Amino acid sequence: MITAERKPLNEIIEYVRPFDRILLVGCNECVTVCAAGGRKEVGILSSALQMALLKQGKNIQIKEHTLERQCDPEYVEELVTMIDGADAVLSMACGCGVQELARRYRDKAVFPAVNTKFMGASERPGVWAERCQGCGDCLLGITGGICPIARCSTRLLNGPCGGSTQGKCEVGPEIDCVWQLIWDRLKALGREDRYEDIMPAKDWRTGRGGGPRKIIREDLAE
Repeated sequence: MITAERKPLNEIIEYVRPFDRILLVGCNECVTVCAAGGRKEVGILSSALQMALLKQGKNIQIKEHTLERQCDPEYVEELVTMIDGADAVLSMACGCGVQELARRYRDKAVFPAVNTKFMGASERPGVWAERCQGCGDCLLGITGGICPIARCSTRLLNGPCGGSTQGKCEVGPEIDCVWQLIWDRLKALGREDRYEDIMPAKDWRTGRGGGPRKIIREDLAE
């Protein structure tokens, strides 16, 4: 999932301070799962904003709405009947959702209420960890299903650096050395020989090195 964290309240207040009517929009997908921007978080932020601004002598009207997905134009259309009643829009979706709202409703100021963090997975309740950087050329079939690009602090592709010690990363003892994890995984699978395969230099053009990316499915595109 795409993970996010709510921005500091003071930063959000500065975004909305010039406006009297705010449409606060949540998203029912990734940011709901990571407890950053779902229906519950929309309600919490709405109350916090109104109380904080009221203490500063400003009365603000906030309309709350949570879309199924903010990154999908089909669902963004739901806001058509609400948008005219707002001076600005505050989005609790990831950066994709914020940009989709700004693209569709060009005459409205759209502000982010969360910081998009990374593509990750849940380790345990309340804890999410980075697992993918969307490099565009997946190596997981070679590395035992463990990503060295997302999980190695220096993104090494052919084994650990000289700083790893006792299975831990040189950046900090709380971080597992991903190449130790890869070795353990390959060994458990009886595929230790794959560890000695030399990976060529990575072509980063499939990632952000080639500029903004786009997928086009000719069988689906209109």
